[in-house]
Amino acid sequence: MKISASIYSDSSRPLKEVIDDLVQHQVDMLHVDCNDDIAVFDDIRQIRTWCDLPIDLHIITSNPEKYFDLLIEVPVDYVTFQFEQLTEPLIFPENITGKKGLAVITPTSIDVFEEYSNFDFILIMATIPGQSGGVFDRFNFTKIRQFRKKYPAKSIHVDGGVNGEVSFILRNMGVSSSVSGSYLFKGPSIGHALLNLTSRSIESNYLIEDFMIPFDESPVISKNELSLKGLLIAIEEGNMGFCMVVDEKGKLEGIVSSADIRKGLIRKFDSISELNPMELINVNPIHIGSDQSVIDLLQKIKKTAFPVMYLPVVDKQNIVVGSLQFVHLIKGEI
Repeated sequence: MKISASIYSDSSRPLKEVIDDLVQHQVDMLHVDCNDDIAVFDDIRQIRTWCDLPIDLHIITSNPEKYFDLLIEVPVDYVTFQFEQLTEPLIFPENITGKKGLAVITPTSIDVFEEYSNFDFILIMATIPGQSGGVFDRFNFTKIRQFRKKYPAKSIHVDGGVNGEVSFILRNMGVSSSVSGSYLFKGPSIGHALLNLTSRSIESNYLIEDFMIPFDESPVISKNELSLKGLLIAIEEGNMGFCMVVDEKGKLEGIVSSADIRKGLIRKFDSISELNPMELINVNPIHIGSDQSVIDLLQKIKKTAFPVMYLPVVDKQNIVVGSLQFVHLIKGEI
């Protein structure tokens, strides 16, 4: 996940000093907020003479057309318009370069993106736009998961309340970039904050239930209906590489992974019809409680001798309530 540094969050230093500091610490992008102020483009022109870091421009206006000529004259790498301020559908001129995004605040449904499905990404505002130092609204974890499911080819950007713990969760959920402002600049140093944003050793204020994949979106099969074909379908449709097996009350009986089925087929290759699906179940899988924290999750993963790609999530009665997968961390960071 890329870190986009909000350049106006440090008002105590000249802009060039801020930019030089960010360049030195190798941030990924420079986030520029434009609250209906075309003077922002004067700063962008200056920044272009100081460095070549990608510029991530977020514009809040009810009149986007007045920025089109400026975006052609002073191209940026990412440009986002705030949905709630638009009075009519936004259509970019073809000669505006850079990736296009739509920003939405927490109460706004991701369904509004339907009209902008030709855009490259969504920017989810997890706190109040334009206010620095806000707390991440955990409802946005649900919005991220919903958007990822509906638009798997689109990128997700997040702005607001991103600290070390939220950063870990967002990376695990496959978010492409996060904007960091007050957290980045109010720490001992930018380098210290950046290290926390990419570290797995973090403090914890969120629970597994806040960002897990819920039960109805997880691969699950009842032990009473267990069959080899049913397992294969559940694993294929779940697209997570495994399936949880539950009893009639929903309690976790074990899991079956793609590897378990492959090994079973090898053992019974000459008599596959004799393969008993009950023999494929790992009856002692590692799992985690929905009321446990991110710290608990990290400690469990670190104590495991093998790579953890997914986890069942259970409540205090050992009833399955969801799941976790770590494919995005594995692809991007391990």
